[in-house]
Amino acid sequence: MNTSLIAGGIALLLAIGLVIGLGVLSLLSGAFHFLFASPKLTILKTLHGANGFAFAFTWNSAREPAKFDMIRFRLFNPFGSVTQVDVSKQFDVKDDNFALDLELGDSYGAFLKADNFDKALVQIELVSNKDNVTHQFEMKGAQFIKKMNDAKLSAGEFENGTSKTSAKPLYQTVERTFIADPLPTTNKVLKVATNPQFAEFFGGSGGGAAKSDAPTENFSIAKVWIEPGCIVCNACEDIYPEVFEVTADTCLIRPGAPLNDGLKIQEAAEACPVEVIKFTA
Repeated sequence: MNTSLIAGGIALLLAIGLVIGLGVLSLLSGAFHFLFASPKLTILKTLHGANGFAFAFTWNSAREPAKFDMIRFRLFNPFGSVTQVDVSKQFDVKDDNFALDLELGDSYGAFLKADNFDKALVQIELVSNKDNVTHQFEMKGAQFIKKMNDAKLSAGEFENGTSKTSAKPLYQTVERTFIADPLPTTNKVLKVATNPQFAEFFGGSGGGAAKSDAPTENFSIAKVWIEPGCIVCNACEDIYPEVFEVTADTCLIRPGAPLNDGLKIQEAAEACPVEVIKFTA
């Protein structure tokens, strides 16, 4: 019995705490919206002279979607003449933060010239006729005049200032190409049977045997290697593929390559245009 009462009390306390927490969050959300996200009217510098009025209007269009299309000025002047004035102006529909500079005509000029304007109450309303939404701002006439005189930005300058975005970072990328660099210039040429410059070294059929009255005695190779600088021309592999293997960027000696045909290895070494094939007889 006591355990059930304790459990019930704990559950009740948790429920009360949850309700209080939700209430506090709601109040904080409302306060944040009131302080930072409530609609704001900014008076700007007009370029239309005495009958012009420039302003910017910002609001949370995501939270309160509306299409504003009119501004209205009301003057309540119980201590002067005229006592009441109502001036309005339609403009193109705006559904997000905007800035405008409007020419309001002579009626607005009369509105500003009312006797005791400084002491009168000025109301400015932004109206969405389609959505039946109105936002109202009030201030004394003296404050209204001061804000107009102190304005530094025009409507265009205000919009340019609020629309600026941070420059996008630029990243330098490494240039890549599938075209090989040109081969280094050299005065060496391939000593092959198809090159007319060396025709005298080869038989009439181009079979690769050097001209001689007596056959050249073959010999064995103790060691053969490739020094740095291969230009992968494939000449050596074409002559003796059992020994030489040309890869994408160099030439290799095949593992277990036969070294008993020294004449062929010598021919490959002599055909190398950069002379990187070395051997020991």
